Amino acid sequence: MERLRGELAEFVADVFGSVPRRDLRQWGECCLRGLMLDGRRKSIQPMAERLPDGNMQALQQFVNQSCGIRCR
Repeated sequence: MERLRGELAEFVADVFGSVPRRDLRQWGECCLRGLMLDGRRKSIQPMAERLPDGNMQALQQFVNQSCGIRCR
């Protein structure tokens, strides 16, 4: 399990390394973990409920801000 956590941390660093805000990088990692967890629904609310550090509002803001950055 520790090996997987390390690999996830490296992946997150690669994916979100260019994001200047640390809080957005944190919620990006949380969102990725939510997508990888078991569960049929991968929308924000169910993911936030499954994650120990899930915060529905923060995850929603991350998704909204990320989409705005990528779509420009």
